[in-house]
Amino acid sequence: MSTPAPLRVAVIGYGLAGSVFHAPLVAATEGLVLDTVVTGNPERQARARAEFPDVRIAASPEELFTGSSAADLDLVVIASPNKTHVPLATAALDAGLPVVVDKPVAGTAAEARALAARAEERGLLLSVFQNRRWDNDFLTLRTLLATGELGEVQRFESRFERWRPQLKGGWRESGAPEEIGGLLYDLGSHVVDQALVLFGPAVRVYAETDVRRPGAQTDDDTFIALTHAGGVRSHLYVSATTAQLGPRFRVLGSDAGYVKYGLDPQEAALREGKRPGCGGPWGAETESLWGRIGSGESPLTGGGIPVATVAGDYPAYYAAVAASLRANTPPPVTAYEAADALDVLEAALRSAREGVAVELPPRA
Repeated sequence: MSTPAPLRVAVIGYGLAGSVFHAPLVAATEGLVLDTVVTGNPERQARARAEFPDVRIAASPEELFTGSSAADLDLVVIASPNKTHVPLATAALDAGLPVVVDKPVAGTAAEARALAARAEERGLLLSVFQNRRWDNDFLTLRTLLATGELGEVQRFESRFERWRPQLKGGWRESGAPEEIGGLLYDLGSHVVDQALVLFGPAVRVYAETDVRRPGAQTDDDTFIALTHAGGVRSHLYVSATTAQLGPRFRVLGSDAGYVKYGLDPQEAALREGKRPGCGGPWGAETESLWGRIGSGESPLTGGGIPVATVAGDYPAYYAAVAASLRANTPPPVTAYEAADALDVLEAALRSAREGVAVELPPRA
């Protein structure tokens, strides 16, 4: 049996998301080939050519969609600023192309659901890049929950904290509503998605958002409390102003708790130019960073026992996308799932603005 030709992929945007995450992961995935990078920035064009000598360059999305190259593509990845996600995904779907969109897929849940319906009408794949579902700590926690080692989970604490007291600038720190900036929609998209995947839909949302740094225009220190339909309470923290970082996860159950410090190593490896399949095992971390499971004592004073961390696996996302395109199976993350997370983010915005807890209707 002959091997099918690789699926040809265009990546729109070659900033952080495009150059660090999407292009390298696409290129490393069996059955996919990075065909085109879309960027009008000459420096980014040169960087893309240096890393991927055979890649085609398009200066604008319009050039991609209106030119003959669109007929040669099998997938478009949208890794451009948040405000462009919906219009570019719409244009790609209307051009008959399957789409992966970086998170957040849209600024509102309604926009996300409309985009999902558009993809369904055209029979096209639409998936959202929620790579943190393949973080090492998240995969480890899913294993612990599946084996029941914690008993009945009562509280889930998740922190995505940084110490960045100086502003970096750019659209992510803009206060303009159309930019969809701020940590709530950036890191908050990750922690909310993880909580919903682990513990199901939320029925109540309370949030506090603050603008801490001088000159900042949008939230840089945010707390979200969720009550899940199943009874678990999630406390989620995202911050750029945390001088002492807390545990990435602290999960408290009726029998034991699990505490894990440190971030998954895959982003740092990608930033350093390392690639899946080249060198040592991908996504692995040293034993000194393993989380601990136990009861009655802090892990920082020797309580509990180490739990081997499952290797992180960002490549699994695009492998699943390739399989979905080949076999018409469900994508690894759907736009409807992303819309459910956006329901929570919108409720968090309202909660922080009005100082109230927001009840969410049962999910159909």
